[in-house]
Amino acid sequence: MLERGLERRHFLLGLGGLGVAALLPMPALASLSAPVRKLNLHNLRTGEQVTASFWEEGHYLDEGLNSFNRIMRDVRRNEVFPIDRALYDQLFLLQHRLGRKGEIQIISGYRAPETNRMLQQRSKGVAKKSYHMLGQAVDLRMPGVVLADLQRAAKQLRVGGVGYYPRSDFVHLDTGPVRSW
Repeated sequence: MLERGLERRHFLLGLGGLGVAALLPMPALASLSAPVRKLNLHNLRTGEQVTASFWEEGHYLDEGLNSFNRIMRDVRRNEVFPIDRALYDQLFLLQHRLGRKGEIQIISGYRAPETNRMLQQRSKGVAKKSYHMLGQAVDLRMPGVVLADLQRAAKQLRVGGVGYYPRSDFVHLDTGPVRSW
């Protein structure tokens, strides 16, 4: 009798796991199960470029994350900040969704509060409580990908905020609530 109860419990736990998995977009399931997650980031302001793995065998890799954090730093203040790992996962998912593995061009990553205030004074399009100041946002583009296609693919992921700035030639991604503008 005890054995039957354990079998039932394992069966129910398995069903629960499937239910959670069903909530994720299909490309997310496929690409986040990859044994290695790798990105090629190119900071357009500094010219720096790095290709590194940030996830292998079920673990985030400090070396890859640190090199990405440096690329995503506030270049105006030369201030490095720990970027939300979920943002790197989001970039990885986006590339998978687009079927691309190439360069991701970074226009803006982390912004110190002072930098954000300065940019606010210059442009009404800069949020007062920007996710950039939390290390949870990036403005980017991908060579060879039409900006509207990049925005559409990012929205289809349904994993955070997506802003579309065609006049400035970039898409904004963040790890905040799912929304778009």
